[in-house]
Amino acid sequence: MTVVAGRESLVEGEFVFTAEDFRHIAHVLHAHAGIALNEGKAALVYSRLAKRLRALGLRSFRDYCALIEDVNGVDERQAMTAALTTNVTRFYREPHHFDHLRDVVMPELAERARAGGRVRLWSAACSNGQEPYSMAMTVLSVLPEAADLDVRILATDIDPNMVAEGAAGVYSEEALDPAPSLLRHRFFEKAPGDRLRANETLRRLVSFRELNLIGDWPMRGRFDVVFCRNVVIYFDDQTQERVWSRFAPVMNPGGTLYIGHSERVSGPATARFATSGLTTYRLAA
Repeated sequence: MTVVAGRESLVEGEFVFTAEDFRHIAHVLHAHAGIALNEGKAALVYSRLAKRLRALGLRSFRDYCALIEDVNGVDERQAMTAALTTNVTRFYREPHHFDHLRDVVMPELAERARAGGRVRLWSAACSNGQEPYSMAMTVLSVLPEAADLDVRILATDIDPNMVAEGAAGVYSEEALDPAPSLLRHRFFEKAPGDRLRANETLRRLVSFRELNLIGDWPMRGRFDVVFCRNVVIYFDDQTQERVWSRFAPVMNPGGTLYIGHSERVSGPATARFATSGLTTYRLAA
């Protein structure tokens, strides 16, 4: 452990990073994004934020803490959150959810859409778009004309860089390997640099927006399907319960909620949601 001017650093490196610095950053991250950090993450926090200190020309984590806690530090709080957020995603991750969406949920929704009804799906932590595009391909496999009907998928994420990547819809061929070959060839086209781009039909179906799950939810209409997977595991128990409880009021009765393999709906929301499959819940009518 390095000691500089009486301040003990949790991590060896060019910047002193004290327990107090860590607590400041953890507090701001929790207040801004709901993400809970324990001191065992100190090395990760240091390695990711040291880059921010260099980019900003700051000389210490103490100065960085002052910046993110300042009333004018909103942009850097956003940059800090993006740096500390884990963006693990892939097409058709946890494929049983997409099978359930295709075989159990979509037939009824397709019938409603063809009769002129409104259908809405939400990818509530969309990362760089691989989840909502997987949802869109699943919808289109059942309802090929979905983009011409009142069917839309909202894709949101706290990280504006991920939202921009999703809106661009460009991926490596390797990233698309998990997607069914027929759908991959039908809905993605060649892009420069041996990349593939979501075609117009796919992009018309999905709208990308920046949204903080513990912030305001400005959406007015209700959703029939919500994917909120592998994100609340980064929240403490109280925040998890608060997030789960917010979904029921923005979903239609009978709507379907898909969550991550290591997650469980908890708190008051358990009275509203009943399990209807593996990590799949149905909102009571």
